[in-house]
Amino acid sequence: MKLVIGLGNPGHAYVGTRHNVGFDVLEALAKRCGSPARRARFQGELAQVSVRGAGAMLVWPLTWMNLSGSCVLAARDFYKVAEADILVVCDDFQLPLGSIRIRGKGSGGGQNGLSDVVRRLGTEAIPRLRVGIGPVPSGWNPADFVLGRFSKEEKPAVDAVIDRAANAVEDWVAVGIEAAMNRYN
Repeated sequence: MKLVIGLGNPGHAYVGTRHNVGFDVLEALAKRCGSPARRARFQGELAQVSVRGAGAMLVWPLTWMNLSGSCVLAARDFYKVAEADILVVCDDFQLPLGSIRIRGKGSGGGQNGLSDVVRRLGTEAIPRLRVGIGPVPSGWNPADFVLGRFSKEEKPAVDAVIDRAANAVEDWVAVGIEAAMNRYN
C-alpha cells in the first residue's frame, strides 16, 4: 500500500487556488480510478484506489495546509507505511507554471505544508512531487499569490500540469521513484 497525499486548504473559498494544486492532482487521479467513495479519517478524507494493479490510498488532509503533518502521521502509523511509500503532492511557487519536480527526499523548501509533514514524521526522506505555480510576480506577497486563483490565460497550462502530475503519481505508484524521476524531471 502506498499513500499519496495531496496538500491544500479545505473549504469552498480555496477551491481553484494555486495552493490547492495538490488537491487538484488527487481529484484528477481519483476520477481516473472511477471516483471511489471517500471516508473521513485522520482529520482528512481518504479514498482507496488501484493504480495499474497496485494499491494506493489517496489522502486529502483537511487540517489546513500548514498543519498537514498530523493527518499524514496518523495515516502512516495506521497503515504502517514506510516513508518511502508516501508521496506528498504540493504546489511550488519557485517552479515555473506547468513544470513538475519529483524528489525522494529533501527539506520543505519553503512550502509550509510539506515542512509540517517533514517535521511531524521526523525525516526528510519523504518522496514529494512539486507542481509549479510560479513565479510570484514582482511586488506580490507570496501568501497572497498562492491563495489567489489562476488567470483565464493560465488555465490551459494548469490543466496540462495537473494531468502530467497525475501521470507522474501513477508512475511513482506502479514503477517507483527512480523511474518517475527519470521520466518527469
